[in-house]
Amino acid sequence: MAFCSNCGNEIKPGVAFCGNCGNSIGAAASQPVPPQAGKVTFDVLNRERLNMVKVELENAAFRYEAGAMHYMQGNLELETNVPGVGKMFKSMITKEKIIKPVISGTGKVFLTPSFGEFTILELDNDEWILDQGAYYASEMNVEMGAYTNRAISAMFSGEKWFQTVVAGTGKVVITSAGPLEEITLNNDKLVVDGRFAVARTSGVDLKVTKATRGIFSTVLSGEGLVNTFSGTGKVLIAPVDNYFNTLIHTIRNIDYKIQSLNKG
Repeated sequence: MAFCSNCGNEIKPGVAFCGNCGNSIGAAASQPVPPQAGKVTFDVLNRERLNMVKVELENAAFRYEAGAMHYMQGNLELETNVPGVGKMFKSMITKEKIIKPVISGTGKVFLTPSFGEFTILELDNDEWILDQGAYYASEMNVEMGAYTNRAISAMFSGEKWFQTVVAGTGKVVITSAGPLEEITLNNDKLVVDGRFAVARTSGVDLKVTKATRGIFSTVLSGEGLVNTFSGTGKVLIAPVDNYFNTLIHTIRNIDYKIQSLNKG
């Protein structure tokens, strides 16, 4: 069994490029053991009312969202490889960053502080579909891929055509505008009027539906189209932004109204 020297993804026999990061696979690029041989610890710290992710590495590696590294200390190396054509095409559609840098070695890494919330999601041989922009960091043995939405869902749900998929066993750090609430569905349905559903397990289906029956009643109700999750599994939602994000949105709305009045 061989693994990509850049991202740790398992390499199938005979392939020339890694299917996960697009790294060229040569004799020196494949290793008999994955780089995730040591230990990775994620912690969420609070400093001056900002949240920050601390990563401790012991002869190990992790990947994270491009631009999220704040500072690091220790015997550590940072690698960023240009991805394959498939991931570049996906990025053009989803507007997500295609390069997922990898830091490996032994030491401490601090990711960029934020007013948002960080949640450490522990995967146990399962699969989660993440909202656009929710992915922040993960262990190397967690596989990353893309989920293709139905055409109508992609057009109106706000989730675009592709969403990020994380699968396997390990830890994933996701970010949200507010604290997460876990909802369990057992052959059930969840209707969400907005884009505050952050993640769902692969057994839960997403469809865009009308809030009420009939076009005329939908217009009168003012609800329009809603995101409907159905099936069996879990959905993580952030129904309320935290205090700081709420304050930021309020200030932006006031500023927008002032600018509109000045233009008028």
